[in-house]
Amino acid sequence: MRQEARRQRRKNRKKRTRNFLRILLLLFLVVAGYSIYQYIQGFDRSDSNLNQFQDFKGADELPTRTNVLILGGDARGDETPRTDTIMIAHYNFDTNKAKVVSIMRDSYVKIPGHGKNKINAAYAIGGPELLRKTIKENFGVNVHYYAIVDFKGFPKIVDTIAPDGIEVDIPYEMSHGIHMTLKPGKQTLHGEELLGYVRFRHDAQSDFGRVKRQQEVIGKLKDQAVQVTNILKIPKLAGIVNSNLETNLGTGQLAWIAKEFLSSDNREVESFRLPIEDGFTEENLGGSIGAALVLDIDKNKEALQKFLDDENEKSSNQ
Repeated sequence: MRQEARRQRRKNRKKRTRNFLRILLLLFLVVAGYSIYQYIQGFDRSDSNLNQFQDFKGADELPTRTNVLILGGDARGDETPRTDTIMIAHYNFDTNKAKVVSIMRDSYVKIPGHGKNKINAAYAIGGPELLRKTIKENFGVNVHYYAIVDFKGFPKIVDTIAPDGIEVDIPYEMSHGIHMTLKPGKQTLHGEELLGYVRFRHDAQSDFGRVKRQQEVIGKLKDQAVQVTNILKIPKLAGIVNSNLETNLGTGQLAWIAKEFLSSDNREVESFRLPIEDGFTEENLGGSIGAALVLDIDKNKEALQKFLDDENEKSSNQ
């Protein structure tokens, strides 16, 4: 009698285990199907047309301290996209520290093989590889990867991460060059409006104000992205990002960076601007160059390397 009872209990346990595994498999299939659907939906929302750059001489594997050159602009057919934004995203896998460096596009620097010019001319002449060489020669920092973001995808990314919008405090009316009018005061902006906010540069601060707003919005989007409510949006967001991004980072590498950052307790993103406050003069150089920021290269190089330095280790040597 007792043996029969034990056999029945074992049978019941096996049945419960099989049922549990079936439910687990069903949940996995549902989540996988949902993820694929969301990814495709996100991908289908893109109309980007970005170029391919095959000659970037960065890194084959993710270094412990990784530098990614981030370029933002408008893709126009087969032409090289205009670069409104030049940034270096730095991530240290040992400390889980993330940092962002914004480089003013009018910075007057030496471009290898092409004399001196504004730094965004390096990209126009030779794509991300020449810009990588320019950053290395002037500031002593190795850039391992690049990512070109088509601004047409920015509103879609914003509206996916923050469907209720992002609150900003607009200091004055913004309209020239952004195809809309943003009134002054605290208000909540959605995708297209937020893009206008970060791209506006026709004010007293010119590019300085634009870079400041870009760093402000990056911080606020990061705060939204790490919220638990956004986890189910990751597949859809990945589809949108993937279709509006040209990069030499592999999908696995991108996923690894995202996983490390999102699983870390340290999710703060430090920001920095080149040139530094007392490291340049504004001059009109005439000709095709016009108004430019003439840098004290040594002072800016030292300040940048100090900013990127973690635990007194040189990130540029990785």
